[in-house]
Formats: sequence, structure tokens, C-alpha cells
Amino acid sequence: MNILIVDDEALARSRLRTLLADCAQAQPAQRMTVAEASNASETMALLGPTGGRGFDLVLLDIHMPGQDGLALAHTLQTLPQPPAVVFVTAHADHAVSAFELDATDYLTKPVRRERLQQALAKAQRSARPSAPAQAPSLPEGETLLIQDRGRTERLPLAEVLYFKAEQKYVTVRTTTRSYIMDGSLSEIETKFAPRFLRIHRNALVARRAVRALEKHYDPEEGEGWAVRLQGSTELLAVSRRQVAAVREELAR
Repeated sequence: MNILIVDDEALARSRLRTLLADCAQAQPAQRMTVAEASNASETMALLGPTGGRGFDLVLLDIHMPGQDGLALAHTLQTLPQPPAVVFVTAHADHAVSAFELDATDYLTKPVRRERLQQALAKAQRSARPSAPAQAPSLPEGETLLIQDRGRTERLPLAEVLYFKAEQKYVTVRTTTRSYIMDGSLSEIETKFAPRFLRIHRNALVARRAVRALEKHYDPEEGEGWAVRLQGSTELLAVSRRQVAAVREELAR
């Protein structure tokens, strides 16, 4: 489940993120990604370009500077695929207005973990039906031919975590080591698109290995997003235009 926390108070966002982490630990089989926004404009910057497809649920405060949560919820309803909305506020007197906007739930601060779990369950039950196309499987045992120190080695494609363009070469990374191969990332993407997802102009990652999307600060590109892969401690930068695609992959 892809969740967006919208609250103008950083402490409130941090507490919700902690509670969500607790909920995720209680249900390890359910993958969860969490992002944050502090106002309506940041929210629409994240949701608008994808028509709402990037997130399944918005945890939304009501009293915020500028456009308040009720007005923002109304705006979200106009998206082609609006996410579910759960209001999280210190004020109980807006409940009627919230449910008139088809809110999934209404939580009052301080939020208890048990109550948040109930709201998440409601959001899952009311989630829009989706049946993303499954990536066609490639022939079992498909391999790459790697020229390594004067010898040719067959590398099972299933072991590859990512391909990364490095000047004139492509680095091929597995859980245990790295290889160097000739060729272009575009050629690899065309050949193995069913199994690999482009996350940046210089990187393709194995769809099966994608585990989390996180906010990340890169010294060269500044604040942005990065993906974490199963079997690797390395964070790989995700370009802004590919963030929605990564979220969709996590939602599969």
C-alpha cells in the first residue's frame, strides 16, 4: 500500500510514520511505502501528474495553512483515480463534513496504533479494483554472457539485481558481486523489459527485487527519491519522472 501523510506539523507526520511502521511490522506480508507532504500544493505535486494513481491512501490533516484538508479532499475527488482519504485531526467537530466527502475513516489525535490499523483495513477493503498486467515470464534459465578477466561466464538473469550505466560500460550487480559488460542500457531494457524497470536514465532494476521507495538526498541531484532492493544495502536514485512507475511496481 502506498500512503501519503499530509500534515503541516513535522512532529505529527513523524508520529504517523512511526505508527505506520509498527503496523507494517504487525503485517510483514503487506508491503507499505510512505511519503509526506506538508500542504495542499505539495500534495497535488505528488498526486496530480499521475491522476492519483501513485497512492492508495492519504492520511490527511484538516487544519493547515492555505487550503485546508476538507478543501483538499474535495480536490482529490476530481482526480481520475482518487486515493482513499482518512482524516487525522485533533478536532472531532468536522466528522460530518468529512464523511460527506466520502472519507474512508476519521481519526482524532493522538492516534492509537489499533485505531490506525482499523483505518488501513477499511482503506484496503474499499480500494479501487486493480488488476495490473503481469509481466510475461521469460524462458526459465535465461542467462547473460559476461566476459570476465579473459573468460566467458554465464550469469543467470534471475540473479541480477540491477544494471547501471557507467561511462562506456554497464555494471551488472548481483547479491554477491559486480560484473562489467559491454552494451547500452537501452538495448538491455528492450531485451529484458518484462523483468527490469527503468528508475533513472542510468539504471534498470529487477522488478522482483524492489522493496521500498524512500526519500533520499543525493550530493549531485539534491533531495529526491531512491529505491531499496532486496539483497542489497545500496540505495539507487530514482528520477522524478520514474517515481510513479516505481510506486506502481510496489503496488503489484
